[in-house]
Amino acid sequence: MKRRFLAILFAAAVFHPGAVVAPTASTGVGLLRPREAIPNTSPNGAAFVRGLAEQGYLLEQNLLIESRFVLGRMDNVSRLVQELVAAKVHVIVSMGFPAALAAKRAGLPTVAACGVGDPVATGVVNSLAQPRGNFTGISEFATELSTKRLSLLREAVPGLRRVAMLWNNNYLGMTLHYQAAAKVAGTLGVAVQALGVQEPNDFVMERERPDAILMVADNLAFLNRKRIFDFAAAHRLPAIYELDAYACEGGLMSYGPDTTECFERAAALVGRILQGASCATLPFEEPTRYVLVVNLKAAKVIGLDLPPSILASADEVIE
Repeated sequence: MKRRFLAILFAAAVFHPGAVVAPTASTGVGLLRPREAIPNTSPNGAAFVRGLAEQGYLLEQNLLIESRFVLGRMDNVSRLVQELVAAKVHVIVSMGFPAALAAKRAGLPTVAACGVGDPVATGVVNSLAQPRGNFTGISEFATELSTKRLSLLREAVPGLRRVAMLWNNNYLGMTLHYQAAAKVAGTLGVAVQALGVQEPNDFVMERERPDAILMVADNLAFLNRKRIFDFAAAHRLPAIYELDAYACEGGLMSYGPDTTECFERAAALVGRILQGASCATLPFEEPTRYVLVVNLKAAKVIGLDLPPSILASADEVIE
């Protein structure tokens, strides 16, 4: 059973932007996540705690972590942010575009650990090099990643002609991910079946059967992942996802940033902010490690023999 990340309500000094938060005092860090809490025993949770410990902030000694998670109710994000403000955390670490945007609007220093996409294109910051506000973090860029994902699909399905792209069109960040992927598909000669969804019942593809599926990761997609896995299996469709969690839980393939590294670097940014650095002058960073996960069990279900080139380049193969 996964344990929830430590969540302790506490009274702390009123936050003053730019002030050094000494590790000898109680230091509050808020985690805002669209899904369930991250256990501190998980790879991502352990990387985050370890990164802060290296800078003198020790869990259950001088570090208090407030964890808030939405579990599908994105309309609750603003309220959860206000709970973190009321708990007087010194910095918020967000995951996903809606959570990042809500945290930024609260005025506290905010670090995006993953899932924020291109913060300039979405208008969250003015510049990656000089954010000029209370927001910084780790940003992945959709165009390059979409090219790789579609190339992997074409390698797995040599006759690929039509790919269904699923994304949550309630959020600009997810729509930009789709647009980047659709543009890449056009240059590769692949037709796109656009499926912008807003609710669980939108996850259907019965009009025109695609040759494969590319799903843009967000909270709605994650909560409905089983429906996509089952559809892909029933109709023998290869599918690629943005995060390794999907491949580990039943999807065919995933390619995306190494989230453990993202949390390590997010912890480093948090430490710099607690030591007095301003988000306004902390440049956004890009992931340096990307992982390909292949699920052979899912391949067997749909009767697909993955080429040796994909298996050889995979960082993890699930037997």
